[in-house]
Amino acid sequence: MIELRDVSKYYTTEHGRKYVLENVSIVIPGDVNLGILGRNGAGKSTLLRMLGGIDFPNRGTIRSDDSFSWPMGLAGGFQGSMTGRQNIKFVCRIYGKSAAQIDAAIESVKEFAELGHYFDMPIKTYSSGMKSRLSFGLSLFFDFDYLIIDETLSVGDANFQKKAKRALWKKIESCNILLASHSMGILKELCDVGIVVDDGELYYYDDINSAIEMYEALNER
Repeated sequence: MIELRDVSKYYTTEHGRKYVLENVSIVIPGDVNLGILGRNGAGKSTLLRMLGGIDFPNRGTIRSDDSFSWPMGLAGGFQGSMTGRQNIKFVCRIYGKSAAQIDAAIESVKEFAELGHYFDMPIKTYSSGMKSRLSFGLSLFFDFDYLIIDETLSVGDANFQKKAKRALWKKIESCNILLASHSMGILKELCDVGIVVDDGELYYYDDINSAIEMYEALNER
């Protein structure tokens, strides 16, 4: 279960405060795969970051006893001067993994990400897609209650996308997902329930199809 209580998130601009969420309270039940919808700039990614503990509300609280991944495909957490291999070691050590587990993570991510010799080159030499593949593979190695996914299923070429999707399906047999996407097909395929982010509000639906209907109505305005 995830509870948002009186949550407000805003950014200060020259025209005043721009609210992503304004005094929102909502309870998301446990053991569901949640799709997050909203028009560009509505705050989907910001909401995901707050749920994952990477960003924080200006007011209010977000509470859960579950563990959350970093957003899959997010490359901002990598150290650019370190290699892919070194970054994996670093993240594993933060999470208290043993030497044997670190070795296993390195082999797993190296095989999954398909980076070749770039795996032992600095992250700053990677393309954005290469960084996303490394992050995606590393996320799959850890066991979280929720995987946070922000439009990362389109990473790489068609073959890699199929591989990533198969790996994700296998992973969600043992966890749930929070997915922000503009792909209605992927949302219908992967998610049970939905939230629509619009004008500082969250609208929760216990059927992903109902959330999609609201989102499509917003786009017809």
